[in-house]
Amino acid sequence: MRLWLKEPVTFLSDITPRRMAVGAIGAGAVTGALLCATAGTAAADPPPRPPNCTAADVAGVASGVAAALSTYLFTHPDVNGFYTGLQDRPKDQLRDDVQNYFNANPQEQADLEGIRQPLTDIRQRCQWTPLIRQDGVTP
Repeated sequence: MRLWLKEPVTFLSDITPRRMAVGAIGAGAVTGALLCATAGTAAADPPPRPPNCTAADVAGVASGVAAALSTYLFTHPDVNGFYTGLQDRPKDQLRDDVQNYFNANPQEQADLEGIRQPLTDIRQRCQWTPLIRQDGVTP
């Protein structure tokens, strides 16, 4: 089966000089605009992050914390039940409920803070700002 093209294939030599000039001017304008836009923000760029502060590093620590938290919750059914029960509560009551629970269970609070500490440490060391709002209620 043979396919027919409506227009012949054009080569670079077939492009009119006018089209080439318009393309070069357009490319130059875009390049100039990008250079000017980045030159103004170059002075405002934050200092480079410390070593081992990439998104992958933070995600690795977060996954370790998540695994440890999952293990803790499975091995502490009372804490697991408390946090599971929060899912059906109005959001405006969560902070008070968690504070009351931890006031009555200080060891569990210390355990959970210890589990989360590596994530807190890397966020502080790397000056990492979470992209998702955190309201301090998650375990």
